[in-house]
Amino acid sequence: MTAANLFPARPILLIDDEESWLNSFSLKLRTSGINNILTCTDSRKTMEILAGEPIGVLVLDLTMPHLSGEELLPRVVESHPDVPVIVITGLDLVETAVNCMKLGAYDFFTKVSEEERLINGVRRAIELGRLRGEHETLKKHFLHDTLDHPEVFAPIITHNRGMRAVFQYVEAIAGTGEPVLITGETGAGKELIAGAIHRLSGRKGKFVPVNIAGLDDNMVGDALFGHVKGAFTGAERARPGLVENAAAGTLFIDEIGDLTGSSQVKLLRLIQEREFMPLGSDLPKRTDCRMVFATHRSLATMHNDEGFRRDLLYRLRTHHLEIPPLRERLDDLPILLDHFLAEAARELNRNKPAYPPELISLLSTYDFPGNIRELRNMVMDALSRQDSTTIGMEHFKKQIRIQRELDPDLNAPPESALTSTPFSALKKLPTLKEVGNILIREALRRTNNNQRLAAEMLGITRQALNWRLKKDTPPDDR
Repeated sequence: MTAANLFPARPILLIDDEESWLNSFSLKLRTSGINNILTCTDSRKTMEILAGEPIGVLVLDLTMPHLSGEELLPRVVESHPDVPVIVITGLDLVETAVNCMKLGAYDFFTKVSEEERLINGVRRAIELGRLRGEHETLKKHFLHDTLDHPEVFAPIITHNRGMRAVFQYVEAIAGTGEPVLITGETGAGKELIAGAIHRLSGRKGKFVPVNIAGLDDNMVGDALFGHVKGAFTGAERARPGLVENAAAGTLFIDEIGDLTGSSQVKLLRLIQEREFMPLGSDLPKRTDCRMVFATHRSLATMHNDEGFRRDLLYRLRTHHLEIPPLRERLDDLPILLDHFLAEAARELNRNKPAYPPELISLLSTYDFPGNIRELRNMVMDALSRQDSTTIGMEHFKKQIRIQRELDPDLNAPPESALTSTPFSALKKLPTLKEVGNILIREALRRTNNNQRLAAEMLGITRQALNWRLKKDTPPDDR
């Protein structure tokens, strides 16, 4: 089994002089999906093991020959404070439990009567260790503003600080194996981020993407879980599903918000139990794939209004990434425009054209509801319609105008603006002349002092804007 298929990433270390208990409890942990386990019957080797490799959780028997758990506990806590320690004993002694907690134990259980609770305790300790590890990684990245593997993000064209923060978080969580939820508007690049998570995870299997938008329960079940021969009319041979194809790899499920209630139940079982049932089969199969999900919808709102399961929502977003829309990373426009012009020129077998500086100012005034994908399509369409050394602006203006006509809400004020305006808090309203001057200054700022674009934004002619600017310019003091 490869390291990428082990859970958790850092092993669970079991220290107990009873080998029979170590074997039986290891088996129960593996049955529950925890398969990265180290065991030791000699407590004197504990510190050596801890020094030799990173340990995720330490399960420590209290009563052992040579070196008792009570003697070991303070040493472990002092030398390895980041490792959660669970103490176990054959006797349920409240005073002993309290003392162990004071010494720094994460939890305390009795061996026989609380075995199921002990497994749940190990899971909680794994989660605590994961959060501590993420915190340290993120702290290192943010303090030093670094990326350990910038080459992994090469397909994502950006130099925006918000996107860089997303990359740093991806590096912190890529190796955990836990589910990831990626949210963001259509066309923002969610699948590219999912691909980066897979590449960073070190998994040897494939990256398997699927978009389930518009699929009914049967289609989702067959696509994800496959079917056996004879499962339905026309099923002449067994077919593995995408979950099986993603073995030892990453399964990326896009538009997870479109799942029906029945499919949500099946997906919850897949995440929690790592089991799935092919259509027509009575025998479950297990999976070791990493699961990454994406949606452009608000699952929290859907939970309240459309019946998206709360327990599934919590399991999906063990890690949560929000991809900023293009309108929040307008500093990326020049580099994206240059990249898409080069890409379109290659596909059309032409020389890459130049573009007027005003084009960036024009694009900066548009909200891009389709995000990066919409910009790419704009560039491709514009270049396919003309063949010159410099790409013109008219086609971009036309595309923006058409989109605004199709979607009147695109430039509408936010709902709060219907009851609240920028002037609501003012005791004295500005004059129309003052408001006009403010609007003109803001339009010029947004267009980098391009009067033609500013006039279009304000809905007036360039001559009218020029007249206003001359009219409001104070005469020289001479």
